[in-house]
Amino acid sequence: MQAVRLALMLLFLGFCCVPVGAQQVPSFNRDIRPILSDRCFACHGPDSAKREADLRLDDRAAAIAGGAIVPGNPDDSAIIQRVLSTDADTVMPPPHAKLGTLSAGEVNLLREWIRGVSPAALSGSGGSWSDGAGE
Repeated sequence: MQAVRLALMLLFLGFCCVPVGAQQVPSFNRDIRPILSDRCFACHGPDSAKREADLRLDDRAAAIAGGAIVPGNPDDSAIIQRVLSTDADTVMPPPHAKLGTLSAGEVNLLREWIRGVSPAALSGSGGSWSDGAGE
């Protein structure tokens, strides 16, 4: 009985000892896909008839090759530069799309996710973003 109590206490302490302020790494499927789907994929997604600027954000290789996402470097990533722009001609999503601007929280999620995209994502033959694979 003592061993069971000790095991339960250690298990409980293990859950309680997560560092305060520890951040969870953004997940593409949980955190990033909803942002891109709501704000970007209508013009930069899989539908070639509606695609603008010949940019696909749903395709890993295309997003990286075009410089929209620079693995490990959010400040050099065009997507961050564009969502933070104050110029109506360059800001994304554009005002005429009536999709609204990204919140500070959404921008921070994008930054942290891009920071975590591994340079190994540069290799391969494209494909969709996924959690773990190619990130």
